[in-house]
Amino acid sequence: MFLFHRMTFDILILGCGAATPTSRHNPSAQLVNLHDKLFLIDCGEGTQMQLRKCKVRFQKIDHIFISHLHGDHYLGLMGLVSSMHLLGRQSDLHLYGPPPLRELVEINLKYSESYLDFTIHYHPLQNKESELIFEDKTLTVHTIPLKHRVPCTGFLFREKQRAFKVIKEKIHSYKLTPSQILLLKKGEDVVLDNGYELRTTEACITPPVPKSYAYCSDTAYYEKLIEVIRGVDLLYHEATFLESEKERAKFTFHSTAKQAASIAKQAEVKNLLLGHYSSRYKDDLGFAEEAREVFENVQIADEGERFEV
Repeated sequence: MFLFHRMTFDILILGCGAATPTSRHNPSAQLVNLHDKLFLIDCGEGTQMQLRKCKVRFQKIDHIFISHLHGDHYLGLMGLVSSMHLLGRQSDLHLYGPPPLRELVEINLKYSESYLDFTIHYHPLQNKESELIFEDKTLTVHTIPLKHRVPCTGFLFREKQRAFKVIKEKIHSYKLTPSQILLLKKGEDVVLDNGYELRTTEACITPPVPKSYAYCSDTAYYEKLIEVIRGVDLLYHEATFLESEKERAKFTFHSTAKQAASIAKQAEVKNLLLGHYSSRYKDDLGFAEEAREVFENVQIADEGERFEV
């Protein structure tokens, strides 16, 4: 059984193959967990079966991000939406993707005469420049414009700074007012009536540094995305081909493993996660080998694997 841990930032790989399902890989889909909030990125064919295999309660997914409208990134969406309905969903669902996504969903609902018991909110995306598309108390999500045959965006998840946690035993004797405690939680020092400066570092547990995750689905080698993703903790970048197929990658607007590593190095990211492998390869070992010639911290995506940001 797949279990997420509280107060974590995890990525669960549901599919990391390119174009078509194979016996080794499912089409693109990932589940992002930030402090027990679930976000689905892309929804290739078979995604709901992968969610079931990993024991994920997919009714907890309220936000689905579709990078572009090639079938290997969205053909599982209608099946998932239908199952959500049949299993009694009533809470709203938010879909983010290219503007035609709404028409694709609604025409399916129309001709199947499906009448959902929940509301779908559509958030059309443009891929000219990065924009904020989601924000709550714990994180922000921005788009990452990519270079592909059709309009395509990646997604940048950034955790917000958590508040400082006051150590009750250390402040009990100071008889602080509620406003002074609030200042400490914001990371500010407090000057008491007697002139003593109570420092946040003395009275609070310092929260961890916020983490960030960038998902770059189908894209040719594209240096313009470097500044958008600079310094992220984990970068998922497509690596459809090996360097021997560099011309094929260019023609199809995809990347090689070495090109993905070059982007990671220039953007000074901490870790690189490769995926979206072409079915022409018998195994995925060559992708890591090529990428590590350029960038050291490389991991290989595989279905059912979880990666901490």
